[in-house]
Amino acid sequence: MIMKTFIKKSVLVAAVIAGFCIAPLQARAALFDDDEARRAIIDLRARLDSFNNRLENKADKSTNLDLAGQSEQLRAEIAKLRGQVEVLANELANEQRRQKDFYTDLDTRLRKMEPQKATVDGREVSIEPAEQKAYDAALAYFKAGDYKNAGSTFFNFLRLYPQSGFAASAHYWLGNTYYAQRDYRNAIASQQTVVNNYPDNPKAPDAMLNIASCYTELKDKAAARKALEALVAQYPDSSAAQTAKERLAVFR
Repeated sequence: MIMKTFIKKSVLVAAVIAGFCIAPLQARAALFDDDEARRAIIDLRARLDSFNNRLENKADKSTNLDLAGQSEQLRAEIAKLRGQVEVLANELANEQRRQKDFYTDLDTRLRKMEPQKATVDGREVSIEPAEQKAYDAALAYFKAGDYKNAGSTFFNFLRLYPQSGFAASAHYWLGNTYYAQRDYRNAIASQQTVVNNYPDNPKAPDAMLNIASCYTELKDKAAARKALEALVAQYPDSSAAQTAKERLAVFR
């Protein structure tokens, strides 16, 4: 009877030890949606239960078993399983951190692809990252004096983003690239687009002044005078209008 009682106590102690080993790790494993990891932990728990059952069955059949050997074997198996569970839980924790870093990085990349608010010519507009990049590239060509590439880049920009918040500026700078290449007819057409479609844009007065300059280069003084007079009438308070007045004085 004493021997049987001792066996049962040993079983109870082993079960408690196993329970304390497994319970925290089960709680951690529940944080993941990894079916394979959960199955592995459940399998380890089943193996522990199997050892406990085996020990109890043998205790019921015979009290002459080598309890010391059985207990030592059980402790060794529990230690082994506990190590496996800890390794698995650690791997799952690492995977969770990697997934968190991945989604954080992905969210950052997606945000960079979203349209951003920007102030263009005094107006707040929504600009896509690729749109901003294309406009900046065209303007960089112009500032570098590469008017041919600047013109083609602004032209492509307007083809891709006709409703862009940069559209008025793109037409304006496109007209300037034509002017720099002595293509005065196309320069007039581009600047006229600014005047007609974006009359409230800050660049509209300068666009009209550029139109007058193009007509002057084409030796069409009447058209140049008309453009200057229209500029003074429509935008009398602009700096471009002051320049127009000075040019008109020369015409007289």
